[in-house]
Amino acid sequence: MMKKLLPLLLLIICSVGAMAQALQSPSDFLGYKLGTHFTFHSRIAEYFTQVAQNSKNVKLLQYGTTNEGRPLLAAFVGTAENIERLDAIRKYNLSLTGLEKSAAISNPPVIVWLSYNVHGNEPSSSEAAMQTLFDLVDPSNTRTKAWLANTIIAIDPCLNPDGRDRYVNYFNQVSSAVPDPNPSAREHTEPWPGGRVNHYYFDLNRDWAWQVQKESQARVGLYNQWLPQIHVDFHEQGYNSPYYFAPAAEPFHKVITPWQREFQTTIGKNNAKYFDEQGWMYFTREEFDLLYPSYGDTYPLYNGSIGMTYEQGGIGGGLAIQTRSGDTLTLEDRISHHHSNSLSTVETASKHATKVLAEYKKFFDDSRTNPNGEYKTYIVKNDNKDKVAALAKLLDRNGIQYAFGLSKSVPSAYNYFTTKSEALSITGDDMVINTYQPRSVLLNVLFEPKTFVADSNTYDITAWSLPFAYGLKAYGVKESLKGTESNYTHTTDAPMNATKAYAYVGGWQSVEDVKFLAALLKNNIKVRYAENEFETGGKKFAAGSLIITKAGNNRADFDKLIVEAANRYGRRLVPLSSGFVDKGADIGSKEVHFIKKPQVMLLTNDGTSSGSMGQIWHFFEQQLGYPVTLVRYQDMGRVRLSDFDVLIVPDGGYNDLQSDKLAGWVRDGGKLIVMGDAIGSLDEKKGFAAKLKDKKEEKDGEKKKVQEVRIYGDRSHESLRSSVPGAIYKIKIDNTHPLGFGFPNYYYTLKLDDTVYELLGDNGWNVGSIKKDGYVAGFVGQKSKEKIVDGMLLGVQNMGRGSVVYMVDDPLFRQFWENGKLLFSNAVFMVGN
Repeated sequence: MMKKLLPLLLLIICSVGAMAQALQSPSDFLGYKLGTHFTFHSRIAEYFTQVAQNSKNVKLLQYGTTNEGRPLLAAFVGTAENIERLDAIRKYNLSLTGLEKSAAISNPPVIVWLSYNVHGNEPSSSEAAMQTLFDLVDPSNTRTKAWLANTIIAIDPCLNPDGRDRYVNYFNQVSSAVPDPNPSAREHTEPWPGGRVNHYYFDLNRDWAWQVQKESQARVGLYNQWLPQIHVDFHEQGYNSPYYFAPAAEPFHKVITPWQREFQTTIGKNNAKYFDEQGWMYFTREEFDLLYPSYGDTYPLYNGSIGMTYEQGGIGGGLAIQTRSGDTLTLEDRISHHHSNSLSTVETASKHATKVLAEYKKFFDDSRTNPNGEYKTYIVKNDNKDKVAALAKLLDRNGIQYAFGLSKSVPSAYNYFTTKSEALSITGDDMVINTYQPRSVLLNVLFEPKTFVADSNTYDITAWSLPFAYGLKAYGVKESLKGTESNYTHTTDAPMNATKAYAYVGGWQSVEDVKFLAALLKNNIKVRYAENEFETGGKKFAAGSLIITKAGNNRADFDKLIVEAANRYGRRLVPLSSGFVDKGADIGSKEVHFIKKPQVMLLTNDGTSSGSMGQIWHFFEQQLGYPVTLVRYQDMGRVRLSDFDVLIVPDGGYNDLQSDKLAGWVRDGGKLIVMGDAIGSLDEKKGFAAKLKDKKEEKDGEKKKVQEVRIYGDRSHESLRSSVPGAIYKIKIDNTHPLGFGFPNYYYTLKLDDTVYELLGDNGWNVGSIKKDGYVAGFVGQKSKEKIVDGMLLGVQNMGRGSVVYMVDDPLFRQFWENGKLLFSNAVFMVGN
């Protein structure tokens, strides 16, 4: 018998030996010791590919690409048997949530998802990801082999390859042959915009729920096909900080379950055990709260996972840097800490796998049968089909179920916009979102009118309610209601047929109308807009309506061209047989304005806020498909402004905006759009009307100031009195002005500070003004709340033949504030024509 087994044993030994030789450690594969160099993303991808090719314990998946074409990868690690039945495991896991029906499987594993390097200039975690992968699949590693028996680990080595390579490329260009630990050395200071953000300068760690960026869409799309039990988001913070890991800081959102809190602590204690053994410094519970729903820890939490952020000190640290305490922190140190916690988290999950799976199932059972929250149904009125379709798209991406087809009267429903309970008539076109569903926790977080904040010292915005962000009338109903139609095909109009027309009239109510206009202008089609409402052929048209006349567009294929464009963009145009209207101004009136095809310039680089600039850049390129010229702020002196019709100055800090030059250009017919803190750069500059409101108040109240006795221990909360970490305010809109076209007489703005400007004088228009009762939701410190009253937030100043548009709050904030896109487009295309 032994003679028969001997050849088999030799074959097994030889196979294991061959695999061990083929399976290389990161240092062996890269040709340098891990931590002595930063690794380009391409080499990280090559290493993951090499491991997957040489281990039956790994399945590597490319789930997308970045804007710059780099691959997005996820490696799934488990026993060879579990890797072979990976899709069956995925389907069974989703069956625990109620999102999919699947047959039971034997010994279902717990799923741990490790996400590294979402901020490109926090690079140590991608290096740690390679070592973590190797240790999990190394045949000689008996410690990790035991965990694989009941655990699947998904490893995403780099969520932001474009940002990472921007950082690594710069560092390699400027670093010394021997790492210079002096914090003043140039290798510790990145140039604008830094490696933190992606190609369009978005912070991908704020984009989990909104999924504006293509990396987020691909990543969250894959994540939602799995919905793991545990998710860790690996970061770095300032290099003087010790390591941070869970449990997180308050405020916790009230929907986070006691189990999720408890198991964060369980994992944290296991992490601490290994840090204690090594004498490594760390802290917990002091910052990095769990409230804003679009983070890499909160989004998983609201989807049933144990979501956590791990933060290693190290931003700007290069390969070595001297800390405030006099120690030298190296890249090798940073990798070791992330690597330790990666393995510790997997170990904890494996040890408690049965309990973790049971609590995970309970989370979704409760979601379907006993959802949290005051309201059991949300009703979204279908007053704007485009905005409802945009909301539906967001809900689809997040797996939130909705329906239509319900006709019913409800005696009492909470009106988001009036904040009162009132009778509600639901029609078949209205969106019905029942909370008895697997994603009810995320649904309630995204739709709650006001988010309860137990502790106001939060890390991000405190208000995001989707009805306000989309400008859609919505109601909360305390009873469970269900629709009958599960799609929104009725929100789009049937295609138009070509006809002979004097002119075509289209609406101006959403960003979809802007996309249509942009396409026409790019194709040199002349378009006009109506300054006032008018009526013809029994139909009423609102101010801002687009008018495309055959006059000026004299071409044989005019009707065919316009109808094809309308169908391509889902627009329903009304053909007119005459320019004579029944009520209002005729088509040839001076009240019908020609829209000039604008040549647009956007300021960028040093001085500008990369986030603000990136949002505008992305909006033009990826949403409107309209050309924009990016010009560096430092090159303003040599730019010929007469080549441009519109100049956009994003939020930022500018020492000298060359106000005289800009004023002359505006007087000659230019349009200047100034946003956020950039407006302050023009305050008190000759010709510009915007004046900060609090300056005047300070002068008037100088004699009334009394010095308060400050308590050192209260300094953190004292600073919150002047804090506005993102709150919603209702402002009054003058919708007769082109900047207000397409809006009712109000708009919900997201305020990120307490800046308010004085009302413009006789040479300007206060299109968006705020009153003392404008507050709607979110945390606002008492001092700031007293300042955000009676002033201008949206204004247009006439200056010669041109105009200046002031936008105090960013209408494109993270581009999830859908209603602001039309407002910004009004500034670009409508104002000044």
